[in-house]
Parts: sequence; C-alpha cells; structure tokens
Amino acid sequence: MLDFKQEIAKMISKTIDMNENEIKEYIETPKNLEVGDYSFPCFRMAKELKKSPVEIANQIKDNIKIDNNIIEKLEVLNGFLNIYLNKETLVKAVLQEFDKQRENYGKSKIGEGKNIVIDYSSPNIAKPFHIGHLRSTVIGASLYNIYKALGYNVIRINHLGDWGTQFGKMIEGYKRWGSEYDLENNPIDELTKIYVRINELCKEDKTVLEACRENFKRLEDGDKYCLEIWEKLKNLSLKEFQRVYDILGVSFDSMNGEAFYTDKMPEVVEILERKNLLKESQGAKIVDLEDKGMPPLIIEKSNESTTYATRDLAAILYRSRTYDFDKCLYIVAYEQNLHFKQVFEVAKLLGIDKKYTDGLIHVPFGMVRLKTGKMSTREGTVIKLEEILNESIARAKKIIEEKNPDLENKEEVAKKVGIGAVIFNDLSNSRIKDEIFDWDDMLNFQGETGPYLQYIYVRTNSIISKIENIPNIDNIDIKQLTNPVCIDIFKLAYLYNDIIVQASEKNEPSIISRYLIDLAQKYSNFYNDNKIISDNAEESKARIYLTYMVGSIIKSGTKLLGIEVPNKM
Repeated sequence: MLDFKQEIAKMISKTIDMNENEIKEYIETPKNLEVGDYSFPCFRMAKELKKSPVEIANQIKDNIKIDNNIIEKLEVLNGFLNIYLNKETLVKAVLQEFDKQRENYGKSKIGEGKNIVIDYSSPNIAKPFHIGHLRSTVIGASLYNIYKALGYNVIRINHLGDWGTQFGKMIEGYKRWGSEYDLENNPIDELTKIYVRINELCKEDKTVLEACRENFKRLEDGDKYCLEIWEKLKNLSLKEFQRVYDILGVSFDSMNGEAFYTDKMPEVVEILERKNLLKESQGAKIVDLEDKGMPPLIIEKSNESTTYATRDLAAILYRSRTYDFDKCLYIVAYEQNLHFKQVFEVAKLLGIDKKYTDGLIHVPFGMVRLKTGKMSTREGTVIKLEEILNESIARAKKIIEEKNPDLENKEEVAKKVGIGAVIFNDLSNSRIKDEIFDWDDMLNFQGETGPYLQYIYVRTNSIISKIENIPNIDNIDIKQLTNPVCIDIFKLAYLYNDIIVQASEKNEPSIISRYLIDLAQKYSNFYNDNKIISDNAEESKARIYLTYMVGSIIKSGTKLLGIEVPNKM
C-alpha cells in the first residue's frame, strides 16, 4: 500500500537538513484526527536550528513542494506541522490494498524467519482453574494470533505449575484424608478442599509443615509413592484444564511444565558453581545480586530442594537451544516483576548467548480481584473460570431467546457471544491495570463490549448476504466515499496493519480492542445516517463495498483477540 509517511518525509527532507527516514520516525498520527491525518512535531530540532518549533513548522510549510496527490493541505499549530491527506488518494489506496488482500488485509511478513516463544496460562496442578488464570491465558493466546499475523513462527508453551513445595502439602493431605474425598468425579473441587485443609493444619502445627517440605524433597529424589500421588494429581488436573481450554478455543504446542526441567536443573547449578557465583546463606545456595540493586536469588534451599528460579533458568537454557528464539515472552502477573528481573539477570551469568538473554521479556498484567479483596486458593476464595464461561453463555442465550427466539443455532451463537464477552472484557483495557471482578461488568452486553463488535459484524454480514456479488472496485465511484464519515472509516482502515504492529511491539492486545471499537462506532454512525442499498446504483456499490471491508476487518481483528463472530444474532 502507498506509504503516506514515507512520501511526506521525502517532501519535508527537501526543506530541512534531516534524514528522510529519521523524519518518518518523527511523523505522528494525532489522537484527534480533526487536526490532521499526520503531524510532524518540530520541537526536537529547535535547539539545533536555534529557532522556535513554530518558526520551523512555518519554514517547512512555506518551502515545501507539495504533491497534491498526497497532501491536500498543511496547517501549523503550536509547533506541529499538521498534514491533511488527499481524500481520493487515501480511499483509492485502501480499496486497492484491501481488494488485493481481502481476509489477509492488515497482515504482513515482517516477522518471517523469526521465532517467538510465548509462555502463558500456566495454571497450578491440583488447584482450580480460576478467573485469575483468564488474564494470562487470553493475553497469551491473543499475542500468539498477533505475532502469527505478522509472519512470525510462534511457539505456545503452557508452563504448568506441576512441581514445588505445594505438592509436598498435597501429598501430605492426600496421605491423611484422600479416602474421604471423591477425587474421581469432582477432582479439582475435592483437591482444593484438601489443600485448604492441609494449609490450616500447617498453620497450627509446624511439624506438619516440615513433613510437607520433606515430601517434596522425597518427590525430587524420585520416591515411588510420592511420584504416584503426584502423577495422579497431575492427570486429574489436566483433564479438567482441557475442558476450559476447549471452551476458550485455546491450544498449545508444548505442555512442558516445571517438572520437565527437574533433570535439567543440575546443569544450572554446575555452571553457577564452576563460575564461583553460588554462595552459602543460612544453609541455602544463592546468587548475590546486590550489585544490581536486587535481593539474592535462591537456587537451592537449605534442605537441598530446588526453587521456581532454578527451574526457570533451566527452561531458558532449554528454550534457547531448542527454539532459537528472538523473543521469549512470559505472560505473568506483575507481582512476579522482581522474580523475572532476578532470573533474567542470572541467565546472563550462565553464559547464554546475548541474543537470547536480550530477548527475554516479562509481559506483566494486573491482578483480577474480588470486590472483597484478593483471591486465594489457600483460603478457598476463588471463582472457577469454567463457571464464569458457562454463566456467560447462559446469559447470552437468555438474551437471544428474548430478542430473537427464532434464531437458528442458538446454542452456538450463545457460546460465541458469551465467550466473546468474557475475553473482550479482559482485553479491552491496558493489561497492566488491575481488574475488579464484577458479574454485572463482565456480562454487560451494551456499550464497548465484545457482543457490540459481534453485533456490528452481524449487521454488515446481513447486508452482504442480500447481494449476489461484491462490487468490483474498478466500478466504484471514489467520490461517493470522500464525505467526512466515510473518510474517518478509511483512515482507520488504512491504519490496521500499523495497529497490529503496535500491539506486537508493546505486547498489548488492548490496542486492537480499542481500534475495533472505534471502527465499529464509526461504521454504526455511517449506517444510521445512510441507506446502504438504495436506488442510486453508484451510491449503493460504494456503500456495499465499504460495508464489506468494515465487516472483514472486524472479523479479522476479533479473531486476533481470540473471539469468534456469529453470522447472525
């Protein structure tokens, strides 16, 4: 597609002593498109040119040789050179590119030949798959779709929490009370009861806590009885987790959890010892990170059992060798910020190639909290994700039955709408923000929601289903699409690939969510004010194609978020 930024940069570079590509980097898209389609801020050059930003902007405006096919007009405002594009050229460029790409519009191959590893979801074995796990799961799944759309080879890893001291507790609880609970028919709920109960006992009796720690040490040492219990807990849990993944439409390339790295941890310890980086501290082995302004990282506890950090370091070694990654993303809550800073710092000390250590990225997100406070499996205050999803589907079905009782495939549509509502609610705001879980907010089917996007898509699909063929763009009168409402839509359509790239650069799916809401609202305004299929043939062809394009982008964008759109609602 015609690169307007590049063309504008070429023109500006002939008026000031500045590299064309550097100028392109400075050119911005204003938040308020009423002040221009692009703007060039002149503040950075003020010191070097010894002129005010307003003077520089006016100098460019007065001396630039405008290509009228690209630029319609220029304005100077508060040190910005605001640029208005030629409307017909914009419309023609978008139509031609969209018509060429259709369902692949917005995608590119900028990531071709590069590998991205995404570590996400990662629920703990023998614990509920609760609403708190939703964030990592849907953010990770969306980032997978985003990077794939840009041509990257993406490896999806579910780093299961299937190892650690908590299993010493579960083994102890199972030994004491396993026969009292129906683990076959209701495994996760029953295991949660055992976990809550053993934690209470550990608070009351320190000898029980010591027994739990010893259980985990025996597990690491390969004790047959402990391994059998652990294997049973893992298999019961995976069966439950898979049901939730199937509802969400999420899958993985690897389910290698922490336990996978048990035989790979000795290499980490050996390298650190060989480099004299391990120190003794109260019987434990640590790496001192004081010079980095961080607490020490514990590699081995005083009872010689390992830690999360040891397993994460072993995983980094394994992934660098196995996947040759350019980026390895960890989609984990911001509570683990310090942990990942420590682990990434120690990874550098292991002698891993800088290419890989530079590619280690923690993608933090805010917590999901109840109105009453933080959720805790130990305290038994969690809301299971499967219950949320099923309730959302049920509520969606109820609304469908009230508004469109004769709709075909109500169950399938309710599932798409219900799941879409939950996913979009999670991805509609910046991932770093904490989310207070509230049924009414989660399942609001009005306003800036997943169901709203689905409804706008269904509206476009309804129109397209009434015509025999999509109009040929060569037969479309461009002037029919240059009014302000249409131009707003075309400006957004032009930015679609940039939006996907931005979402990948910032690892932020909400950039796509906000874009889709803007596009849907702009189209809704257009639809409400204009008859799409009318007696005027030229008008109809142009409006039908615009409708087809908007519907296609909404379908493509919601798919990037992990949301399916129904054809009817």
